[in-house]
Amino acid sequence: MKEHQETLDKWYKEKGWNYWQPLSMFARLVEEVGEFGRLLNHDYGEKPKKENEEKQDYEDEIGDILYTLICFANAQNIDLDKAARMSMEKVFNRDKDRFNK
Repeated sequence: MKEHQETLDKWYKEKGWNYWQPLSMFARLVEEVGEFGRLLNHDYGEKPKKENEEKQDYEDEIGDILYTLICFANAQNIDLDKAARMSMEKVFNRDKDRFNK
C-alpha cells in the first residue's frame, strides 16, 4: 500500500490539492461502501438491478473504497501497510482457535 499512498500523495501535491476534512472523507467512504452494498444486493439480494442502471463491478467498487481509505490515511499520516499488518496479527491471534471443534 505504501507505493499507492506515495503515488497518490505525489499526484495531489502536483495538482496543488488538499485532502478533504476527515468527516467529508468518512461521508465519501460511506457513499462508496453503499455502492458496493448496492451491487451485492443486485447480485445476491432481493433487489434486482434496473434496466437503466449502469454496470458496476466489484473491482471498481472496492477500488473506490481503497482510494478513499488511502486519501484518509495520507491526510492522517497513517501507514496502511502497518495498519494492515496490525489488523492481521490481531485477527490471527484472536481467532486462531475460534472455529476449531
